Amino acid sequence: MDFFHKQEVLLLEDDLLLAKRISACIEDKGGEVVHCSTIQEAKNALNSFSFDAALLDLNLPDGVSLELLGDQFIPENVLTILMTGESGIRPAVEAMRLGAVDYLSKPFDLEELPLIFSQSSNRRKKTRIRQHDMEERKKKSESLFFGGSLDQDLKELEKILEADRRLSAHLPPLLIEGPTGSGKSTYARWVHANGARSEQSFVEVNCSAIPDNLIESELFGHEKGAFTDAKSARIGLFEAAHGGTLFLDEVASLSLPAQAKILLAIEKGSIRRLGGTKEILVDARIIVAANQSLRKMVCESTFREDLFHRLDLLRINIPPLHDRGRDILCLAKHFLNGLCKKYKLPVPQLSKSSEDYLLTHLWPGNSRELIHELERALVMSRSGKELEISRLNFQNKKDPGDAVADDWLNTSFSFPSSGFDLEKEILRLIRQAVDQTNGNVSEAARILGVPRDYVRYRLQKSIKGQVANHVLLR
Repeated sequence: MDFFHKQEVLLLEDDLLLAKRISACIEDKGGEVVHCSTIQEAKNALNSFSFDAALLDLNLPDGVSLELLGDQFIPENVLTILMTGESGIRPAVEAMRLGAVDYLSKPFDLEELPLIFSQSSNRRKKTRIRQHDMEERKKKSESLFFGGSLDQDLKELEKILEADRRLSAHLPPLLIEGPTGSGKSTYARWVHANGARSEQSFVEVNCSAIPDNLIESELFGHEKGAFTDAKSARIGLFEAAHGGTLFLDEVASLSLPAQAKILLAIEKGSIRRLGGTKEILVDARIIVAANQSLRKMVCESTFREDLFHRLDLLRINIPPLHDRGRDILCLAKHFLNGLCKKYKLPVPQLSKSSEDYLLTHLWPGNSRELIHELERALVMSRSGKELEISRLNFQNKKDPGDAVADDWLNTSFSFPSSGFDLEKEILRLIRQAVDQTNGNVSEAARILGVPRDYVRYRLQKSIKGQVANHVLLR
């Protein structure tokens, strides 16, 4: 449908012949025109009518039409285009600064009017959508929970933003490390939404989801004919994130050749499209996330040391959820409030048994697992003042790697009447994990879902006990 169909248009033009021609063009397309020859007439019309669009000549007998924009006589929702016969673009730039969406240089083809207004309308809609998306990201980032031990995370994030504000361009890379489900992408969005580049693009890339033979085309773009299916040129994600943020999630999954290309782009501050020869400057803030230690991967020669040192400038380490202690309860209540808003339900209290379980479960899936279990319990529970989350909710979710649950909880196992040495069994499990990982304490801790220091403490305690027994026997 034509843009002018059923649209009310304000036309401010003192050239009567041109005004008639423009009015006829708009009316032929189904629009209605209110023609004014002076700024004062336009002010009167704006006070009396509601317009969808405005077409303003720059110079009028009683002044310059820019004052209608500068004095905000024209509402922001009115699509305004300036007409000017003057050479140079200064008046047009000023008009767009004041709220006009485009300008036309006289003389112009009247048949262009519908197309120009339509294109301007689409641009404004896209701008509004971007603003809405930005506001939604801002709301989500503001709703993050930073209480208890998470307050330290907030302090570190705020220090990063303080450093960013001192720089106008070329912001330093940020490395976010943490286990799967711990909220790395959420932290990345928070940094973008609260930083100096919040109004620009946030481009998120899941590196593990892109085949290695396509990574260069995706990140750097390609020219027409660069490869068999390249039927047209396409910009890459580095270029799309120019002025904003490029978030490379699961960066550890990239191959060594792909890592080398990313390193070169970061070092040079420019990229070259696949099949192209032109260097394209890019200024994108790089945030990367990894669910394993990149430093360890460097030692294992699976991650480039030079890229690691490029990325490891500003760093945030997110610990596993089970390391948060009693803060898990506060976090669960925060998530529960959000879920109740989502499902339009009253917020229940967590039962005592639910709180006990939240504190004792190891949460291998971290915050993501916590949210999912809360959501499942909320949806499936009977309406009441208390929400029950018990071990029964988890037994139905069989984990093939949960050997203890398989052997003890889901069989006819029963504790011996003579008693059970829990300390001895804990040590047995720890030693089995250490043996399984060939003495790698960090890997054993990961398998067990406990901190590395806990494993070391238990082993040292066992050794001290053996030494003491040996002394007593002598």
